[in-house]
Amino acid sequence: MKKPALTFASLFLVLASSSGQQSKRVPQGVREADKAEVSFEKSVPPPQIEARRRSPDLRRSADELSSLAQSIPADVRLVTNGILPKEVLAKLKKIEKLSKHLREELSH
Repeated sequence: MKKPALTFASLFLVLASSSGQQSKRVPQGVREADKAEVSFEKSVPPPQIEARRRSPDLRRSADELSSLAQSIPADVRLVTNGILPKEVLAKLKKIEKLSKHLREELSH
């Protein structure tokens, strides 16, 4: 009983392996189309990100944000001594506004 099952399994494996070796012929037009598609994909340049014309405005905003942010630690030291500089809250508001503006401009 073991021998017929083994023979059947062997025959099945031989038939399965021989059918996998047969290759289908691909029509010439399909091969040419595949080659053209690959060639086209290689020849298309990557999209270029358009340079911003508002670069001086962005740089000016970034510089102002930087100078305001650098002045905050001194103001905080005064606050810990019990003195609240009048303009510290306005500076923080301006920092928020500038950072939001820069974030929006750079993300578009």
